[in-house]
Amino acid sequence: MRGGTLQINWHDMKPVLTLDFNPISGLLATGGADYDIKIWSISSTEEGKKIPTATYHSSLAYHGSAINAIRFSPSGEQLASGADGGELILWKLHVTETGQSWKVHKSLSFHRKDVMDLEWSKDGAFLISGSVDNSCIVWDINKGSVHQILDGHFHYVQGVAWDPLGKYIASLSADRTCRVYINKPQSKTKGNDKMNYVSQHVISKAEQQTTDNSKVGIIYVVMLSTKSYLFHDETLPSFFRRLAWSPDGSFLLVPAESIINNEINQQVFMGKVKFQDLASESPKSNCCYKVSPASETLPGASKPVVAVRFCPVAFQLKGSNSGGFFKLPHRLIFAVATLNSLYIYDTESVSPIAILAGLHYAAITDISWSLDAHFLALSSRDGYCTLLEFEKDELGTPISLSAEKKLVSDKSKSTVTQIPEDMVIEIATNDNPREENKTTGEGEGEGRSVCNGNTSPIQIPEKKVIETVTNPAPNEAGCQNPEAPENKGKPSSSSTTTTVTNRPAKRRITPMAVDP
Repeated sequence: MRGGTLQINWHDMKPVLTLDFNPISGLLATGGADYDIKIWSISSTEEGKKIPTATYHSSLAYHGSAINAIRFSPSGEQLASGADGGELILWKLHVTETGQSWKVHKSLSFHRKDVMDLEWSKDGAFLISGSVDNSCIVWDINKGSVHQILDGHFHYVQGVAWDPLGKYIASLSADRTCRVYINKPQSKTKGNDKMNYVSQHVISKAEQQTTDNSKVGIIYVVMLSTKSYLFHDETLPSFFRRLAWSPDGSFLLVPAESIINNEINQQVFMGKVKFQDLASESPKSNCCYKVSPASETLPGASKPVVAVRFCPVAFQLKGSNSGGFFKLPHRLIFAVATLNSLYIYDTESVSPIAILAGLHYAAITDISWSLDAHFLALSSRDGYCTLLEFEKDELGTPISLSAEKKLVSDKSKSTVTQIPEDMVIEIATNDNPREENKTTGEGEGEGRSVCNGNTSPIQIPEKKVIETVTNPAPNEAGCQNPEAPENKGKPSSSSTTTTVTNRPAKRRITPMAVDP
């Protein structure tokens, strides 16, 4: 792995707020507080240099405010860009005799305030956007109109994610909840169902047991079952909470807070919500999700996590470490960006496989992988971007997920991760009439934006640290942290749960509910 911060004028020395690789051409698009989108050609490290090179290609000028999110469509032929003030633009690639150019294709108008995050559906026919106006909107790209409004949140929506299998949508908000929507098509005519997402679960609090010594001289150990919020409130020093689904659709990674001994630590961890098969998909009131302790103790992060991005390539298992918290037939890699550092993890271990720190003076805002996993890029509010380059097979031996799905379907007795009892994530179903999803047509919105402050030009720090971490050997319990406490007792009577035993892995995934 080679790389570092490129000291070039990315966006007129103003904050770079978002970036994304084109899945076909490999070009890198960046958006910033200078109201422009810039396209860059990324080249491998030249002989005698340690950092990949970025060559300016073109600029896309149309927005009248800071650009917070840009995402290429799966085909690479369209680009969506969301900005302050509710601006949402679709760009389309035009090929001429003189070359290629991007032109404004459609303007999607409905959001009243800043658009903070975007995500395309797998087929590129729909787009979801999250906004400071507390709503998510599913857009019909072919019609250029609103398909559905998801307005269950009560505060800024700062992250959205679309299940690659097309069944779920997830959103993360400053109201300290993560909402999971499920697609329940509405039948219009025979064989022609209309996509319709409804709020199925609201992930908000975690239940954890602690001890209390209430007597002096005589020690009484009392098991307390308390509930704490998983997610940071609006005081999080970032406008972005970019969550992500795994490429195989088996689980969702959510930026969240660390809960230790019933005290909310300012460190932020990755909340892992694992989706597994159930015979029934009907939601139950006050359902709970159980998660592995490893999901709450991903080591390293000392600052709030603002973005997660999966490597689009799956790899063969190395088989060198059985202590991972994901039990998959393949190995996935994902990058986690905090305000000041970047951590790279894989699903076969708990500890990060690489740590990058000291790259920027201001907060990191976004991360992106190239389609072939050759490059990893991150942007920052200090006006610079960092590029990392990986050698061939450095991350592992690539495999096809479609081939893996067939292999898994043939294994009728595959096992899944056994879920411990020491942590319960509370899930609330959608009982509030206000949270009903709305299906609507085209419309226009207006309103004032919440502006992001610009920063003055900042010099790149001289000291940059790129640390590669070797995974420690697991202990007898298969956990990377030998000091982690044992499970103590059962939850209090107010939240009695049943123990979930190992089940065979299946092809389709559904949230796992535990009766209260």
